Amino acid sequence: MNSLFGVFALIALSFALTNVFAQNKAEIDKPAPDFELTDVNGVKHKLSDFRGKYVVLEWINFNCPFVKKHYDSKNMQKLQDKYTQQGVIWLAICSSAPGKEGHLPKDEIKKRSENYKTKFTAYLIDESGDVGRLYSAKTTPHMYIIDPQGTLIYAGAIDSIRSTDKADIEKAENYVSKALGEALAGKPVSTKVTQPYGCSVKY
Repeated sequence: MNSLFGVFALIALSFALTNVFAQNKAEIDKPAPDFELTDVNGVKHKLSDFRGKYVVLEWINFNCPFVKKHYDSKNMQKLQDKYTQQGVIWLAICSSAPGKEGHLPKDEIKKRSENYKTKFTAYLIDESGDVGRLYSAKTTPHMYIIDPQGTLIYAGAIDSIRSTDKADIEKAENYVSKALGEALAGKPVSTKVTQPYGCSVKY
């Protein structure tokens, strides 16, 4: 009898935890789920530590041609530089699992970051994919913006043209720049959700 009760208790706990995790997933205009990840230099970063600042989350895979489009053209670095200069925290997150595309040795990550002259605040490693799933990150890049109160105010694509062609960057509407510009000017974000494009996140 006790054994049967224990089984039911475990099932009930499992359902309860499933519901908690489902409720905690990232949603627009709701508090962004907190997380802690270690960067490529071994330093831990907790999202809640940046409360009071705007935070950009950029899902990254240096081997993805869509990511290369924005880094080879220096488009991503220009965005990173422009907004980190204004106090925005920019976190690149790699959720590629070990053995999957985009999961690189730390020395290689540092080398590529240096060669690209990246301007992000930190490159965070999410090998388990827990944070990627928490935010429902589907592509690289997949972009998110969190306001100083900790609310998720944008989620989606970096821009409006789904291609790997660098020539399209100038023609595209940059959703991230638009949303950050509006938010930093004290205006409501006019486009809060867009369809992300890129390589699938390699969980």
